Amino acid sequence: MVEFAGLGLPFAVVIVLWFVSTGLVAMLNHRLRQSLGRALVIAGMCAFGGLSLVVLTSNTNAEWAVYASFIGGLMIWSWHEISFLTGAVAGSHRDPCPSGAQGWNRFSAATMALIHHEIALAMTAAVLLSLAAFTGNPTGAYTFGLLLIFRLSSKLNIYWGVPNMSDELLPQHLEYLKTYFGPKQLRPFLPLSIAAICALAFYFAQAASAAAETGTMIRDALLCCLCLLAALEHIFLAIPFRDSALWQWALDGHVDRTKG
Repeated sequence: MVEFAGLGLPFAVVIVLWFVSTGLVAMLNHRLRQSLGRALVIAGMCAFGGLSLVVLTSNTNAEWAVYASFIGGLMIWSWHEISFLTGAVAGSHRDPCPSGAQGWNRFSAATMALIHHEIALAMTAAVLLSLAAFTGNPTGAYTFGLLLIFRLSSKLNIYWGVPNMSDELLPQHLEYLKTYFGPKQLRPFLPLSIAAICALAFYFAQAASAAAETGTMIRDALLCCLCLLAALEHIFLAIPFRDSALWQWALDGHVDRTKG
């Protein structure tokens, strides 16, 4: 059994990577909004670098390889984030929600506004998880898969309605997506989502503390912290807190500081 105190370094790594990577993605999409080609080249480099890390570390569970695979998964995810936020990969239509749309019509319109991005995410997750089934280090694939689950949960919560929605990180050319947001009120799905994510974090924490190998402990600790950060981001949807303020350093004045 690995000492529980060993979770400290993996937690610190995840928090730093979460903070820096989110800021860099926001920086690219707000400062390079007039340079789509350059942003997509950078995104492509992230994808290639991330996939290379995942493949090169796939057959070793050494400590450095687990960290590298985790970073690789984040880099592949960043590729999708940049592609979406630049508007290069979004949906089949880019119009505001039809006036008066309710029920299935509203859900269908919201889905079509994001469908290409969702398909790209699902296909990437399927490829990574399929490869992970035959490798000794699935950290990068698990990382991407968890991020996909958390993002889907966030999207569904925002669609149905949350008390607080800090949308300053959404670029101006994607403003039409705000018309698909639900009312600003607490729905049962949000606390249920938070509880489910916390339960998943507890599972990984238990797995990490009971791990027989250091590499396995680090992997489970990284995923545990990733779950905790996802729970925190969901909590931000329920409380009056502008989470975009955490990345003001990256936006360089592009976000209205008086908003919200």
